[in-house]
Amino acid sequence: MTRLLLLALLLLVVAWAFWRLVDGVIETFGGTTRSRAQKRQRAAPVKLVRDPVCGTWVSPTNSRFLQVGEATHYFCSDDCRKKFQSR
Repeated sequence: MTRLLLLALLLLVVAWAFWRLVDGVIETFGGTTRSRAQKRQRAAPVKLVRDPVCGTWVSPTNSRFLQVGEATHYFCSDDCRKKFQSR
């Protein structure tokens, strides 16, 4: 009985490892695996903007900003915003 259980567990691990290998090969050659497609559907893309002072890419929702006329400038920190204002 114990041998049968261990054999079943071994077969399960081998099947899982084989599937992971096949998934990796498909993804390497530019295909999309099922798990990768599911991850893409869940994660919404975030548009990043560049800080005009230091060049850091920041998320508009989590950054400091400055409204100049109709243009909105986004900054990574208060220091960058102050440097931009002093120009």
